[in-house]
Amino acid sequence: MTTNTLPDRIEPLADATPAPRPPLGELLVQSGKLSARDLERALSAQQEMGGLLGRVLVRLGLVSELDVIQSLSRQLGISIVPAGEFPELMPEVEGLLPEFLHANSVYPLQVSEGRMHVAMAVPQDAFVVKALHLATGHVIVPHLALDSDIEKALSEPVVEQGAEDDEADDGFGDGSDGGDFVEHLKDLASEAPVIRLVNAIIGRVIDLRASDIHLEPFDDGLHVRYRVDGVIHAGELVPPRLSAAVNSRVKLLAHLDIAERRLPQDGRIKTRVKGRELDLRVSTVPTVHGESVVMRVLDRASVRLQLETMGFEKDTLERFNSLLARPHGILLVTGPTGSGKTTTLYAALSKIDAGANKIITVEDPVEYQLEGINQIQVHPQINLTFANALRSILRQDPDIIMIGEMRDGETAQIAVQSALTGHLVLSTLHTNTAAGAVIRMKDMGVEGYLITSAVNGVLAQRLVRTLCGQCKEPFEPGEDVRQSTGLARFSGVGQAIYRAVGCEHCRGSGYRGRTGIHELFVLDEPMRRAIIEGRDANALNALAAQGGMLNLYEDGLRKVAAGMTTLDELARVTQDQADA
Repeated sequence: MTTNTLPDRIEPLADATPAPRPPLGELLVQSGKLSARDLERALSAQQEMGGLLGRVLVRLGLVSELDVIQSLSRQLGISIVPAGEFPELMPEVEGLLPEFLHANSVYPLQVSEGRMHVAMAVPQDAFVVKALHLATGHVIVPHLALDSDIEKALSEPVVEQGAEDDEADDGFGDGSDGGDFVEHLKDLASEAPVIRLVNAIIGRVIDLRASDIHLEPFDDGLHVRYRVDGVIHAGELVPPRLSAAVNSRVKLLAHLDIAERRLPQDGRIKTRVKGRELDLRVSTVPTVHGESVVMRVLDRASVRLQLETMGFEKDTLERFNSLLARPHGILLVTGPTGSGKTTTLYAALSKIDAGANKIITVEDPVEYQLEGINQIQVHPQINLTFANALRSILRQDPDIIMIGEMRDGETAQIAVQSALTGHLVLSTLHTNTAAGAVIRMKDMGVEGYLITSAVNGVLAQRLVRTLCGQCKEPFEPGEDVRQSTGLARFSGVGQAIYRAVGCEHCRGSGYRGRTGIHELFVLDEPMRRAIIEGRDANALNALAAQGGMLNLYEDGLRKVAAGMTTLDELARVTQDQADA
């Protein structure tokens, strides 16, 4: 690179009052790179996430990095230096620390006659320009360059002659990491841009009300996705050069081994976001493109631990509370992963007077800490399994036992014996219907006569999205729809129901929040006889319906008729019922 490619366009320490400059967003709109609507979105996101508008726009995928620096060049009157014009070797300048250059995206280009030309991603940062001047004593002449070009140039090692052969066998082929590479990852993960990016990703869960954050590596970068109200939505795209650094930052926060990228790992992050304490359960698994990371958001403040606010119909709640008030027996909650089973059990425990009862839970993991309740985290690595923990806590004189999940026959047998010896046992099972829990326990090796003696009832549940109150739209369904869906049983002729529309308040989805739909299967005398006779799940469901039980779909129809959700959402959530 020659000196004449670097014109002295700016004297940053001059005292002249600068002329007013058009805003960056306005320049991008004028150049046709950005729509006014997208600019408004980006400005809102900037208020949420903080940081410079240009970086927010790139992070949201609305413009490219090149679009931003071209507009900045017009705005500031500063020349752009492409990566091809960077010097082959960075000039050595006394007083410049590599950490400072990385943290502020600065690359020294040339030092000549008391002037230092530098490539900067943010040349308008007067603090950085002044710091460079104070550190080196040179007049600083900033030029624009792509953040990615600067980062790549700063990260490229100087390879000495003959070093290529040594690097050919670096152990990467078997998935192991050299010490220098791990240290480099740690350095990258500790740099300000990466820290800000990870903080912004985690920070979005509050505004989005997300339950999970997914970081998924692919060829084009790290895809960030958020699960909101049970449905996954696309988020940011992290450039490939930062993918490993972002994942390493998350692993550092979760106290995981960043050198281990071949095996799954689990950890936990405790953090405060916008004044709220958050627990993040972190899981990593290796994929062909790198590590996939999922963070489950455990937000104690957003969890409703009152049964009355969880969507129970009045008659169902009364019967569930009566089962909960029994001194002994098993009460099960069933449903797929993410259907709110554990939250329902926590809410049930919250109704019980912990001061008058000894309550012990065995969980994997302990999702929320409950006051006055003894909670045990299982550790299979040291043989503290559900079954082994249950055997031990029976000697702790408990009144009520909660088992996070009945995973095997041994745990089920101990739970039955606990119920038969005077304990109230609460637990969960993965079955599609409430009656299916009886068949599952039989499959686990529990005899029918023991099930009828120990089990009091089974609650099956799902979570349906609730309509956004700002934009939901009423309409009258046709009679054919009312009859074919079964809605006619719960909604009168001419009664309107609602459809999802979408607005700013619900981010265009038409839904905001979720509520439960339930079916409560109670083991009365006719049901106990049917179980001992060996009836199948369909026969048990039919018998329960004769006794007045509404199934999940029917309970959902009540919520459709009440204007809480839609027929489409109910069909989406209960589609497994056809095969149950």
